[in-house]
Amino acid sequence: MNNHFKTIKIALLALTLSLQISGCKDLTEININPNGVSEEQANPNLLLPTILAGTASKYNELSFTDLGGVVQYTQLDAWFDAHNDYKWTGGILSWDAYYGYLRDNELMRRRAEELGLDFHQGVSLVMRAYLFGLITDLWGDAPYTDALKAEMGGVQYNFPKFDRQDVIYKGIIEELKQANALFSKPNGRYDVLASADIYFGGNVSKWRRFANSLALRYYMRIAEKESSYARKGIEEMVASPTDFPLITSAEDDVLMDFMGNNAADSWPSNTVFDASGSNFRRMKMCATLVDRLQELHDPRIAVWAKKVEIPIEIRSTEPNGTDKIVNGKRIVSPDVVKGIAVDVDVEYVGLPPSVSKNPSAYNLNPSPGQTSINPHVSYLNDRYKAAKGGMLKARLLAASEVNFILAEAAKKGWTLAGSAKAYYEQGVRNSLKSWGVENDYSAYIQQPGVAFDNTLAQIMEQKWISNWSTASQAWFDYRRTGLPLLKAGPAASRSQLPLRIPYMQNEMSVNQKNAAEALARIEKTAYSQADNENSAWSKSWLLQGTNKPW
Repeated sequence: MNNHFKTIKIALLALTLSLQISGCKDLTEININPNGVSEEQANPNLLLPTILAGTASKYNELSFTDLGGVVQYTQLDAWFDAHNDYKWTGGILSWDAYYGYLRDNELMRRRAEELGLDFHQGVSLVMRAYLFGLITDLWGDAPYTDALKAEMGGVQYNFPKFDRQDVIYKGIIEELKQANALFSKPNGRYDVLASADIYFGGNVSKWRRFANSLALRYYMRIAEKESSYARKGIEEMVASPTDFPLITSAEDDVLMDFMGNNAADSWPSNTVFDASGSNFRRMKMCATLVDRLQELHDPRIAVWAKKVEIPIEIRSTEPNGTDKIVNGKRIVSPDVVKGIAVDVDVEYVGLPPSVSKNPSAYNLNPSPGQTSINPHVSYLNDRYKAAKGGMLKARLLAASEVNFILAEAAKKGWTLAGSAKAYYEQGVRNSLKSWGVENDYSAYIQQPGVAFDNTLAQIMEQKWISNWSTASQAWFDYRRTGLPLLKAGPAASRSQLPLRIPYMQNEMSVNQKNAAEALARIEKTAYSQADNENSAWSKSWLLQGTNKPW
Protein backbone atom coordinates (compact mmCIF):
# COMPACT_ATOMS: atom_id res chain seq x y z
CA MET A 1 0.00 0.00 0.00
CA ASN A 2 2.79 2.43 0.86
CA ASN A 3 4.50 1.64 -2.44
CA HIS A 4 1.27 2.46 -4.26
CA PHE A 5 1.11 5.92 -2.76
CA LYS A 6 4.85 6.52 -3.25
CA THR A 7 4.47 5.74 -6.94
CA ILE A 8 1.51 8.10 -7.20
CA LYS A 9 3.42 10.87 -5.42
CA ILE A 10 6.39 10.42 -7.76
CA ALA A 11 4.05 10.55 -10.75
CA LEU A 12 2.39 13.68 -9.45
CA LEU A 13 5.77 15.34 -8.85
CA ALA A 14 6.97 14.42 -12.32
CA LEU A 15 3.79 15.76 -13.90
CA THR A 16 4.03 19.01 -11.94
CA LEU A 17 7.68 19.52 -12.92
CA SER A 18 6.99 18.84 -16.58
CA LEU A 19 4.09 21.29 -16.56
CA GLN A 20 6.28 23.90 -14.88
CA ILE A 21 9.00 23.51 -17.50
CA SER A 22 6.67 23.54 -20.52
CA GLY A 23 4.35 26.16 -19.09
CA CYS A 24 7.04 28.75 -18.40
CA LYS A 25 7.90 29.12 -22.09
CA ASP A 26 4.75 31.05 -22.99
CA LEU A 27 3.84 32.92 -19.82
CA THR A 28 3.97 36.25 -21.67
CA GLU A 29 1.55 35.02 -24.30
CA ILE A 30 -1.00 32.94 -22.41
CA ASN A 31 -2.65 33.32 -19.06
CA ILE A 32 -2.62 29.82 -17.54
CA ASN A 33 -1.52 28.27 -14.28
CA PRO A 34 1.76 26.51 -15.13
CA ASN A 35 1.24 24.13 -12.22
CA GLY A 36 -2.35 23.23 -13.08
CA VAL A 37 -3.89 20.61 -15.29
CA SER A 38 -7.04 21.31 -17.28
CA GLU A 39 -9.90 18.84 -17.19
CA GLU A 40 -9.24 18.13 -20.85
CA GLN A 41 -5.78 16.84 -19.93
CA ALA A 42 -6.56 15.12 -16.63
CA ASN A 43 -4.88 11.75 -16.23
CA PRO A 44 -7.34 9.08 -14.99
CA ASN A 45 -4.50 7.37 -13.10
CA LEU A 46 -3.98 10.49 -11.01
CA LEU A 47 -7.70 10.88 -10.30
CA LEU A 48 -8.18 7.24 -9.32
CA PRO A 49 -6.43 7.15 -5.91
CA THR A 50 -8.18 10.33 -4.78
CA ILE A 51 -11.59 8.84 -5.55
CA LEU A 52 -10.82 5.44 -4.02
CA ALA A 53 -9.12 6.74 -0.87
CA GLY A 54 -11.69 9.49 -0.30
CA THR A 55 -14.68 7.20 -0.69
CA ALA A 56 -13.27 4.45 1.52
CA SER A 57 -12.16 6.87 4.22
CA LYS A 58 -15.51 8.67 4.33
CA TYR A 59 -17.45 5.39 4.35
CA ASN A 60 -15.29 4.03 7.17
CA GLU A 61 -15.75 7.18 9.24
CA LEU A 62 -19.51 7.02 8.73
CA SER A 63 -19.71 3.34 9.64
CA PHE A 64 -17.27 3.22 12.53
CA THR A 65 -18.25 6.42 14.27
CA ASP A 66 -21.53 8.09 13.25
CA LEU A 67 -23.65 4.98 12.82
CA GLY A 68 -21.96 2.63 15.28
CA GLY A 69 -24.30 3.84 18.00
CA VAL A 70 -27.47 3.28 15.98
CA VAL A 71 -26.89 -0.45 15.54
CA GLN A 72 -25.46 -0.69 19.06
CA TYR A 73 -21.88 -1.70 18.37
CA THR A 74 -20.52 1.24 20.36
CA GLN A 75 -21.63 4.05 22.65
CA LEU A 76 -19.98 7.32 23.59
CA ASP A 77 -19.71 8.52 27.16
CA ALA A 78 -19.18 12.17 26.21
CA TRP A 79 -20.45 14.31 23.29
CA PHE A 80 -22.90 11.49 22.83
CA ASP A 81 -26.18 13.11 21.78
CA ALA A 82 -26.05 12.11 18.10
CA HIS A 83 -24.23 8.80 18.56
CA ASN A 84 -26.26 7.37 21.43
CA ASP A 85 -29.54 9.27 21.45
CA TYR A 86 -30.14 10.07 17.72
CA LYS A 87 -30.44 13.83 18.07
CA TRP A 88 -30.28 14.39 14.32
CA THR A 89 -32.58 17.35 13.80
CA GLY A 90 -31.39 19.31 10.79
CA GLY A 91 -29.16 16.47 9.65
CA ILE A 92 -26.03 15.01 11.23
CA LEU A 93 -24.32 14.53 7.89
CA SER A 94 -23.87 16.37 4.62
CA TRP A 95 -23.71 14.68 1.25
CA ASP A 96 -21.38 17.37 -0.13
CA ALA A 97 -18.28 15.18 0.19
CA TYR A 98 -19.97 12.26 -1.55
CA TYR A 99 -21.01 14.45 -4.48
CA GLY A 100 -17.49 15.89 -4.52
CA TYR A 101 -16.02 12.43 -5.09
CA LEU A 102 -18.73 11.79 -7.67
CA ARG A 103 -17.63 14.89 -9.60
CA ASP A 104 -14.03 13.68 -9.60
CA ASN A 105 -15.29 10.26 -10.64
CA GLU A 106 -17.32 11.72 -13.49
CA LEU A 107 -14.22 13.50 -14.77
CA MET A 108 -12.30 10.22 -14.64
CA ARG A 109 -15.11 8.48 -16.52
CA ARG A 110 -15.16 11.10 -19.28
CA ARG A 111 -11.39 11.07 -19.71
CA ALA A 112 -11.30 7.25 -19.66
CA GLU A 113 -13.96 7.18 -22.37
CA GLU A 114 -12.02 9.68 -24.49
CA LEU A 115 -8.80 7.66 -24.07
CA GLY A 116 -10.45 4.28 -24.55
CA LEU A 117 -9.50 3.02 -21.08
CA ASP A 118 -11.97 0.23 -20.29
CA PHE A 119 -10.51 -0.41 -16.84
CA HIS A 120 -11.00 3.16 -15.67
CA GLN A 121 -14.47 3.33 -17.20
CA GLY A 122 -15.42 0.17 -15.33
CA VAL A 123 -14.00 1.46 -12.05
CA SER A 124 -15.83 4.77 -12.47
CA LEU A 125 -19.13 2.92 -12.90
CA VAL A 126 -18.52 0.84 -9.77
CA MET A 127 -17.59 3.87 -7.68
CA ARG A 128 -20.51 5.86 -9.07
CA ALA A 129 -22.84 3.03 -8.04
CA TYR A 130 -21.20 2.77 -4.63
CA LEU A 131 -21.53 6.49 -3.89
CA PHE A 132 -25.03 7.01 -5.29
CA GLY A 133 -26.16 3.83 -3.55
CA LEU A 134 -24.81 5.16 -0.26
CA ILE A 135 -26.48 8.53 -0.76
CA THR A 136 -29.93 7.06 -1.39
CA ASP A 137 -29.46 4.52 1.42
CA LEU A 138 -28.80 7.38 3.82
CA TRP A 139 -31.11 10.18 2.69
CA GLY A 140 -33.72 8.58 0.43
CA ASP A 141 -34.62 10.41 -2.79
CA ALA A 142 -31.64 12.40 -4.08
CA PRO A 143 -30.22 14.06 -7.23
CA TYR A 144 -29.12 11.32 -9.63
CA THR A 145 -30.10 11.57 -13.29
CA ASP A 146 -29.58 15.35 -13.41
CA ALA A 147 -26.62 15.39 -11.01
CA LEU A 148 -23.00 16.11 -12.04
CA LYS A 149 -24.09 18.05 -15.15
CA ALA A 150 -23.76 21.65 -14.00
CA GLU A 151 -21.28 22.41 -16.80
CA MET A 152 -24.14 21.85 -19.25
CA GLY A 153 -25.86 24.93 -17.80
CA GLY A 154 -29.51 25.62 -17.16
CA VAL A 155 -31.75 25.42 -14.14
CA GLN A 156 -32.34 21.69 -14.68
CA TYR A 157 -28.71 20.86 -13.90
CA ASN A 158 -27.82 23.69 -11.54
CA PHE A 159 -30.80 22.72 -9.38
CA PRO A 160 -31.22 19.00 -10.10
CA LYS A 161 -34.38 17.12 -9.27
CA PHE A 162 -34.40 14.48 -6.55
CA ASP A 163 -34.94 11.07 -8.15
CA ARG A 164 -37.06 8.44 -6.41
CA GLN A 165 -35.15 5.70 -4.63
CA ASP A 166 -36.38 3.01 -7.00
CA VAL A 167 -34.98 4.95 -9.96
CA ILE A 168 -31.60 5.28 -8.25
CA TYR A 169 -31.37 1.65 -7.11
CA LYS A 170 -32.32 0.26 -10.50
CA GLY A 171 -30.07 2.77 -12.23
CA ILE A 172 -26.97 1.78 -10.30
CA ILE A 173 -27.70 -1.92 -10.83
CA GLU A 174 -27.71 -1.28 -14.59
CA GLU A 175 -24.43 0.64 -14.30
CA LEU A 176 -22.90 -2.30 -12.43
CA LYS A 177 -23.96 -4.59 -15.27
CA GLN A 178 -22.11 -2.28 -17.65
CA ALA A 179 -19.05 -2.44 -15.39
CA ASN A 180 -19.21 -6.23 -15.36
CA ALA A 181 -19.12 -6.23 -19.18
CA LEU A 182 -16.19 -3.81 -19.28
CA PHE A 183 -14.25 -6.07 -16.89
CA SER A 184 -14.95 -9.25 -18.86
CA LYS A 185 -11.63 -9.37 -20.73
CA PRO A 186 -8.53 -11.12 -19.28
CA ASN A 187 -6.38 -9.06 -16.90
CA GLY A 188 -3.58 -8.48 -19.42
CA ARG A 189 -5.89 -6.78 -21.91
CA TYR A 190 -6.20 -3.54 -19.92
CA ASP A 191 -4.08 -0.41 -19.64
CA VAL A 192 -3.70 -0.19 -15.85
CA LEU A 193 -1.28 1.61 -13.54
CA ALA A 194 -1.43 -0.91 -10.71
CA SER A 195 -0.09 1.49 -8.10
CA ALA A 196 -3.01 3.88 -8.69
CA ASP A 197 -5.52 1.17 -7.75
CA ILE A 198 -5.26 1.17 -3.95
CA TYR A 199 -7.97 -1.48 -3.57
CA PHE A 200 -6.81 -4.28 -5.87
CA GLY A 201 -3.51 -3.22 -7.45
CA GLY A 202 -5.03 -3.29 -10.93
CA ASN A 203 -6.53 -6.77 -10.64
CA VAL A 204 -9.46 -6.52 -13.04
CA SER A 205 -11.05 -9.81 -11.99
CA LYS A 206 -11.36 -8.52 -8.42
CA TRP A 207 -13.05 -5.36 -9.66
CA ARG A 208 -15.46 -7.53 -11.60
CA ARG A 209 -16.32 -9.47 -8.45
CA PHE A 210 -16.77 -6.18 -6.60
CA ALA A 211 -19.19 -4.88 -9.26
CA ASN A 212 -21.35 -8.00 -9.18
CA SER A 213 -21.32 -8.33 -5.40
CA LEU A 214 -22.39 -4.70 -5.10
CA ALA A 215 -25.27 -5.40 -7.48
CA LEU A 216 -26.19 -8.37 -5.27
CA ARG A 217 -26.29 -6.01 -2.25
CA TYR A 218 -28.74 -3.71 -4.00
CA TYR A 219 -30.94 -6.43 -5.41
CA MET A 220 -31.47 -7.62 -1.84
CA ARG A 221 -31.87 -4.05 -0.58
CA ILE A 222 -35.02 -3.59 -2.67
CA ALA A 223 -36.31 -7.17 -2.41
CA GLU A 224 -39.26 -6.21 -0.19
CA LYS A 225 -40.46 -3.60 -2.67
CA GLU A 226 -39.41 -5.21 -5.98
CA SER A 227 -39.46 -8.92 -5.17
CA SER A 228 -39.72 -10.37 -8.70
CA TYR A 229 -37.07 -7.96 -10.03
CA ALA A 230 -34.68 -8.77 -7.18
CA ARG A 231 -35.28 -12.51 -7.40
CA LYS A 232 -34.72 -12.59 -11.17
CA GLY A 233 -31.52 -10.57 -10.84
CA ILE A 234 -30.01 -12.68 -8.07
CA GLU A 235 -31.01 -16.01 -9.62
CA GLU A 236 -29.50 -15.01 -12.97
CA MET A 237 -26.22 -14.02 -11.33
CA VAL A 238 -25.91 -17.17 -9.26
CA ALA A 239 -26.84 -19.36 -12.23
CA SER A 240 -24.00 -17.89 -14.33
CA PRO A 241 -20.91 -17.67 -12.09
CA THR A 242 -18.60 -17.33 -15.09
CA ASP A 243 -20.50 -14.33 -16.41
CA PHE A 244 -21.20 -12.87 -12.96
CA PRO A 245 -18.37 -13.86 -10.59
CA LEU A 246 -18.93 -12.86 -6.95
CA ILE A 247 -16.74 -12.26 -3.92
CA THR A 248 -16.82 -15.65 -2.21
CA SER A 249 -13.48 -15.66 -0.38
CA ALA A 250 -12.21 -13.36 2.36
CA GLU A 251 -9.07 -12.85 0.27
CA ASP A 252 -11.22 -10.87 -2.17
CA ASP A 253 -12.81 -8.57 0.44
CA VAL A 254 -12.86 -4.95 -0.74
CA LEU A 255 -10.50 -3.26 1.72
CA MET A 256 -8.35 -0.17 2.00
CA ASP A 257 -5.36 0.11 4.30
CA PHE A 258 -4.72 3.35 6.12
CA MET A 259 -1.41 5.10 5.55
CA GLY A 260 -1.07 6.41 9.10
CA ASN A 261 1.00 9.45 8.11
CA ASN A 262 -1.36 12.10 9.47
CA ALA A 263 -4.81 12.50 11.00
CA ALA A 264 -6.51 12.52 7.59
CA ASP A 265 -5.17 9.15 6.42
CA SER A 266 -5.34 7.28 9.74
CA TRP A 267 -7.87 5.18 11.62
CA PRO A 268 -10.43 7.60 13.14
CA SER A 269 -10.04 6.57 16.79
CA ASN A 270 -6.23 6.62 16.79
CA THR A 271 -4.33 8.19 19.66
CA VAL A 272 -1.24 8.84 17.53
CA PHE A 273 -2.47 12.10 16.01
CA ASP A 274 -5.20 12.75 18.58
CA ALA A 275 -2.82 13.66 21.39
CA SER A 276 -5.62 13.89 23.95
CA GLY A 277 -6.79 10.38 23.09
CA SER A 278 -10.39 11.55 23.49
CA ASN A 279 -11.71 9.97 20.29
CA PHE A 280 -10.65 6.56 21.56
CA ARG A 281 -11.35 7.16 25.26
CA ARG A 282 -14.92 8.36 24.71
CA MET A 283 -15.91 5.29 22.68
CA LYS A 284 -17.01 2.17 24.57
CA MET A 285 -18.31 -1.19 23.50
CA CYS A 286 -22.11 -1.33 23.54
CA ALA A 287 -23.73 -3.83 25.88
CA THR A 288 -26.07 -5.08 23.13
CA LEU A 289 -23.16 -6.45 21.10
CA VAL A 290 -20.95 -7.44 24.03
CA ASP A 291 -23.64 -9.43 25.82
CA ARG A 292 -24.63 -11.33 22.69
CA LEU A 293 -21.02 -12.15 21.80
CA GLN A 294 -20.52 -13.51 25.29
CA GLU A 295 -23.68 -15.61 25.10
CA LEU A 296 -22.47 -17.14 21.84
CA HIS A 297 -18.89 -17.60 23.08
CA ASP A 298 -17.86 -15.62 20.03
CA PRO A 299 -14.07 -15.45 19.51
CA ARG A 300 -14.34 -12.06 17.77
CA ILE A 301 -15.02 -10.31 21.07
CA ALA A 302 -11.35 -10.44 22.03
CA VAL A 303 -10.41 -8.93 18.64
CA TRP A 304 -12.75 -5.98 19.02
CA ALA A 305 -13.03 -5.34 22.75
CA LYS A 306 -10.80 -4.89 25.76
CA LYS A 307 -11.53 -6.55 29.09
CA VAL A 308 -12.58 -4.28 31.92
CA GLU A 309 -9.59 -2.92 33.78
CA ILE A 310 -11.18 -3.27 37.23
CA PRO A 311 -14.13 -5.66 37.68
CA ILE A 312 -16.73 -4.95 40.36
CA GLU A 313 -17.77 -7.44 43.02
CA ILE A 314 -20.72 -6.91 45.35
CA ARG A 315 -20.08 -8.66 48.68
CA SER A 316 -22.93 -9.03 51.14
CA THR A 317 -20.42 -9.99 53.83
CA GLU A 318 -18.81 -6.56 53.79
CA PRO A 319 -19.95 -3.83 56.22
CA ASN A 320 -22.09 -0.99 54.94
CA GLY A 321 -20.19 1.70 53.06
CA THR A 322 -17.49 -0.65 51.80
CA ASP A 323 -15.94 0.55 48.56
CA LYS A 324 -12.33 -0.48 48.06
CA ILE A 325 -9.87 -1.93 45.55
CA VAL A 326 -8.48 -5.33 46.49
CA ASN A 327 -6.15 -7.26 44.17
CA GLY A 328 -7.31 -5.38 41.11
CA LYS A 329 -11.01 -5.77 41.91
CA ARG A 330 -13.41 -3.16 43.27
CA ILE A 331 -15.24 -4.55 46.29
CA VAL A 332 -18.49 -2.84 47.34
CA SER A 333 -21.20 -3.60 49.87
CA PRO A 334 -24.85 -3.88 48.73
CA ASP A 335 -25.84 -0.53 50.20
CA VAL A 336 -23.34 1.26 47.95
CA VAL A 337 -25.12 0.05 44.81
CA LYS A 338 -28.70 0.14 46.06
CA GLY A 339 -30.95 1.35 43.22
CA ILE A 340 -28.02 1.49 40.78
CA ALA A 341 -27.63 -0.85 37.78
CA VAL A 342 -24.23 -2.53 38.09
CA ASP A 343 -22.64 -5.03 35.71
CA VAL A 344 -20.27 -7.31 37.64
CA ASP A 345 -18.98 -9.32 34.66
CA VAL A 346 -15.27 -9.94 35.30
CA GLU A 347 -14.30 -9.87 31.61
CA TYR A 348 -16.38 -7.63 29.33
CA VAL A 349 -18.87 -4.93 30.25
CA GLY A 350 -20.68 -2.93 27.59
CA LEU A 351 -22.26 0.48 27.93
CA PRO A 352 -26.04 0.02 27.42
CA PRO A 353 -27.61 1.97 24.53
CA SER A 354 -28.88 5.43 25.44
CA VAL A 355 -28.54 4.43 29.08
CA SER A 356 -28.89 7.92 30.57
CA LYS A 357 -28.20 11.61 30.13
CA ASN A 358 -24.85 10.99 31.82
CA PRO A 359 -23.46 7.75 30.33
CA SER A 360 -19.98 8.47 31.66
CA ALA A 361 -21.29 7.70 35.17
CA TYR A 362 -22.35 4.15 34.25
CA ASN A 363 -21.18 1.25 36.39
CA LEU A 364 -19.91 3.31 39.32
CA ASN A 365 -17.35 5.21 37.26
CA PRO A 366 -15.21 7.02 39.86
CA SER A 367 -14.46 9.91 37.46
CA PRO A 368 -17.57 10.75 35.39
CA GLY A 369 -17.49 13.77 33.09
CA GLN A 370 -16.15 14.85 29.73
CA THR A 371 -12.64 13.57 30.49
CA SER A 372 -13.74 10.43 32.28
CA ILE A 373 -11.69 7.26 32.34
CA ASN A 374 -14.05 4.42 33.21
CA PRO A 375 -12.20 1.30 34.43
CA HIS A 376 -15.46 -0.64 34.81
CA VAL A 377 -16.61 -0.60 31.16
CA SER A 378 -14.92 -2.23 28.17
CA TYR A 379 -13.01 0.03 25.84
CA LEU A 380 -12.32 -1.02 22.29
CA ASN A 381 -9.33 -3.27 21.86
CA ASP A 382 -6.07 -1.34 22.06
CA ARG A 383 -5.46 -2.00 18.35
CA TYR A 384 -7.97 0.78 17.68
CA LYS A 385 -5.55 3.27 19.20
CA ALA A 386 -3.18 2.77 16.27
CA ALA A 387 -3.09 4.91 13.15
CA LYS A 388 -2.87 1.85 10.91
CA GLY A 389 -2.59 -1.90 11.22
CA GLY A 390 -3.57 -5.29 9.89
CA MET A 391 -7.12 -5.12 11.22
CA LEU A 392 -7.56 -1.38 10.67
CA LYS A 393 -8.99 -1.33 7.18
CA ALA A 394 -11.88 0.44 5.52
CA ARG A 395 -14.16 -2.48 4.60
CA LEU A 396 -16.31 -1.61 1.61
CA LEU A 397 -17.74 -5.08 0.89
CA ALA A 398 -16.88 -8.51 2.27
CA ALA A 399 -17.33 -12.14 1.28
CA SER A 400 -19.29 -12.70 4.49
CA GLU A 401 -21.89 -10.16 3.34
CA VAL A 402 -22.23 -11.90 -0.03
CA ASN A 403 -22.82 -15.27 1.62
CA PHE A 404 -25.36 -13.90 4.08
CA ILE A 405 -27.25 -12.26 1.20
CA LEU A 406 -27.33 -15.60 -0.61
CA ALA A 407 -28.40 -17.35 2.60
CA GLU A 408 -31.29 -14.90 2.89
CA ALA A 409 -32.22 -15.43 -0.78
CA ALA A 410 -32.16 -19.22 -0.31
CA LYS A 411 -34.26 -18.84 2.83
CA LYS A 412 -36.83 -17.00 0.70
CA GLY A 413 -37.03 -20.07 -1.53
CA TRP A 414 -35.24 -18.54 -4.50
CA THR A 415 -33.46 -20.95 -6.85
CA LEU A 416 -29.75 -20.87 -6.04
CA ALA A 417 -26.82 -23.25 -6.33
CA GLY A 418 -26.51 -23.77 -2.57
CA SER A 419 -28.68 -24.09 0.50
CA ALA A 420 -29.39 -21.42 3.10
CA LYS A 421 -27.39 -23.49 5.59
CA ALA A 422 -24.33 -23.75 3.33
CA TYR A 423 -24.31 -20.02 2.54
CA TYR A 424 -24.88 -19.12 6.20
CA GLU A 425 -22.02 -21.29 7.42
CA GLN A 426 -19.70 -19.93 4.76
CA GLY A 427 -20.64 -16.41 5.79
CA VAL A 428 -19.72 -17.16 9.40
CA ARG A 429 -16.45 -18.77 8.33
CA ASN A 430 -15.53 -15.82 6.09
CA SER A 431 -16.18 -13.34 8.89
CA LEU A 432 -14.06 -15.27 11.37
CA LYS A 433 -11.30 -15.44 8.78
CA SER A 434 -11.49 -11.70 8.12
CA TRP A 435 -10.93 -11.08 11.84
CA GLY A 436 -8.12 -13.61 12.25
CA VAL A 437 -9.99 -16.29 14.23
CA GLU A 438 -10.86 -18.82 11.55
CA ASN A 439 -9.29 -21.59 13.65
CA ASP A 440 -12.22 -21.23 16.04
CA TYR A 441 -14.80 -21.90 13.34
CA SER A 442 -15.41 -25.62 13.98
CA ALA A 443 -16.14 -25.08 17.67
CA TYR A 444 -18.07 -21.86 17.14
CA ILE A 445 -20.44 -23.12 14.45
CA GLN A 446 -21.65 -25.81 16.86
CA GLN A 447 -22.51 -23.36 19.64
CA PRO A 448 -26.19 -23.07 20.62
CA GLY A 449 -27.51 -20.02 18.84
CA VAL A 450 -24.88 -20.32 16.12
CA ALA A 451 -25.61 -23.81 14.77
CA PHE A 452 -27.98 -23.19 11.86
CA ASP A 453 -31.64 -23.17 12.86
CA ASN A 454 -33.08 -22.15 9.47
CA THR A 455 -34.44 -18.79 10.63
CA LEU A 456 -34.00 -15.38 9.05
CA ALA A 457 -33.40 -13.97 12.53
CA GLN A 458 -30.25 -16.07 12.91
CA ILE A 459 -28.94 -15.18 9.45
CA MET A 460 -29.43 -11.49 10.12
CA GLU A 461 -27.92 -11.72 13.60
CA GLN A 462 -24.71 -13.22 12.27
CA LYS A 463 -24.69 -10.67 9.46
CA TRP A 464 -25.09 -7.92 12.08
CA ILE A 465 -22.16 -9.30 14.06
CA SER A 466 -20.02 -9.61 10.94
CA ASN A 467 -20.66 -5.97 10.05
CA TRP A 468 -18.69 -4.68 13.04
CA SER A 469 -16.96 -1.44 11.89
CA THR A 470 -19.32 -1.29 8.88
CA ALA A 471 -22.36 -0.20 10.85
CA SER A 472 -24.01 1.49 7.87
CA GLN A 473 -24.76 -1.89 6.28
CA ALA A 474 -26.10 -3.24 9.57
CA TRP A 475 -28.40 -0.22 9.83
CA PHE A 476 -29.66 -0.61 6.26
CA ASP A 477 -30.38 -4.31 6.93
CA TYR A 478 -32.14 -3.54 10.21
CA ARG A 479 -34.42 -1.04 8.51
CA ARG A 480 -35.63 -3.45 5.83
CA THR A 481 -35.92 -6.57 8.06
CA GLY A 482 -36.35 -5.32 11.64
CA LEU A 483 -33.51 -7.67 12.60
CA PRO A 484 -31.84 -8.02 14.97
CA LEU A 485 -34.46 -6.83 17.45
CA LEU A 486 -32.73 -3.64 18.53
CA LYS A 487 -34.45 -1.39 21.04
CA ALA A 488 -33.79 2.26 21.76
CA GLY A 489 -32.54 3.01 25.27
CA PRO A 490 -34.35 5.13 27.88
CA ALA A 491 -32.54 8.37 27.04
CA ALA A 492 -32.99 8.11 23.25
CA SER A 493 -34.79 10.89 21.38
CA ARG A 494 -37.56 8.47 20.38
CA SER A 495 -38.57 4.99 21.48
CA GLN A 496 -37.61 3.52 18.10
CA LEU A 497 -34.39 3.60 16.09
CA PRO A 498 -34.12 6.24 13.32
CA LEU A 499 -34.63 5.32 9.66
CA ARG A 500 -32.90 7.96 7.54
CA ILE A 501 -30.60 10.95 7.62
CA PRO A 502 -32.59 14.20 7.34
CA TYR A 503 -31.81 16.48 4.41
CA MET A 504 -29.42 19.32 5.22
CA GLN A 505 -30.91 22.77 5.77
CA ASN A 506 -28.69 24.37 3.13
CA GLU A 507 -29.87 21.88 0.49
CA MET A 508 -33.48 22.60 1.38
CA SER A 509 -32.85 26.33 1.02
CA VAL A 510 -30.75 26.35 -2.15
CA ASN A 511 -32.62 23.62 -4.07
CA GLN A 512 -35.91 24.42 -2.41
CA LYS A 513 -38.43 23.37 -5.09
CA ASN A 514 -36.90 19.96 -5.71
CA ALA A 515 -36.27 19.29 -2.05
CA ALA A 516 -39.89 20.13 -1.27
CA GLU A 517 -41.09 17.68 -3.92
CA ALA A 518 -38.88 14.96 -2.44
CA LEU A 519 -40.18 15.67 1.06
CA ALA A 520 -43.75 15.38 -0.19
CA ARG A 521 -43.00 11.77 -1.14
CA ILE A 522 -41.71 10.86 2.33
CA GLU A 523 -44.14 9.16 4.69
CA LYS A 524 -44.53 10.59 8.16
CA THR A 525 -44.79 8.10 11.02
CA ALA A 526 -45.95 8.14 14.61
CA TYR A 527 -42.36 8.90 15.57
CA SER A 528 -41.78 11.81 13.16
CA GLN A 529 -43.49 14.10 15.68
CA ALA A 530 -42.56 17.77 15.29
CA ASP A 531 -39.87 17.02 12.69
CA ASN A 532 -42.53 16.81 9.97
CA GLU A 533 -41.51 14.99 6.80
CA ASN A 534 -37.79 15.73 7.05
CA SER A 535 -37.43 13.48 10.06
CA ALA A 536 -35.03 10.68 10.87
CA TRP A 537 -38.15 8.65 11.73
CA SER A 538 -40.00 9.21 8.44
CA LYS A 539 -40.09 6.51 5.77
CA SER A 540 -38.70 6.90 2.28
CA TRP A 541 -39.88 4.75 -0.66
CA LEU A 542 -37.80 1.74 0.41
CA LEU A 543 -39.74 1.23 3.64
CA GLN A 544 -43.18 2.50 2.70
CA GLY A 545 -45.80 -0.24 2.89
CA THR A 546 -43.42 -2.86 4.29
CA ASN A 547 -44.28 -2.50 7.99
CA LYS A 548 -40.53 -2.66 8.60
CA PRO A 549 -38.73 -2.24 10.87
CA TRP A 550 -41.69 -1.01 12.90
